[in-house]
Amino acid sequence: MIQFTLKCANDHQFDSWFQSGTAFDKLHASGMVSCSVCGNTEVNKAMMAPRVSTAEKAVTPPAKPKLTEPANPAEQALADLKKYVEKNSDYVGGNFAKEARAIHSGDAPERPIWGETRGDEAKKLIDDGVPIAPLPFTPTRKSN
Repeated sequence: MIQFTLKCANDHQFDSWFQSGTAFDKLHASGMVSCSVCGNTEVNKAMMAPRVSTAEKAVTPPAKPKLTEPANPAEQALADLKKYVEKNSDYVGGNFAKEARAIHSGDAPERPIWGETRGDEAKKLIDDGVPIAPLPFTPTRKSN
């Protein structure tokens, strides 16, 4: 595994791991590498400082953020969105498709909801004009 520091055309810088340098080159050539902040596929390797340790002096690595804390502004924005969705909408669990359809047809009171559904059910909702969107994060499941 190899870690590269990458930079997109919009000047966002981020790190990503690849199986090898060749694997990165193949993925990059096929347009499969995109910016983790904006999704831009115009991504190139950024200048990286080599990690070299000497026997004379042990180098203390910089403190890494805790895994429970957002590491950058994009992760913080997702955390804020997740908190907002969970606070301001009703969790309907596996009944999402049924509940969304009922709200759309007027058979249930209009309100923001979130939950789970299969891909084919989501496609049917979209085809029928029911306004839905996938969440860009995995919500904390609530028990009823």
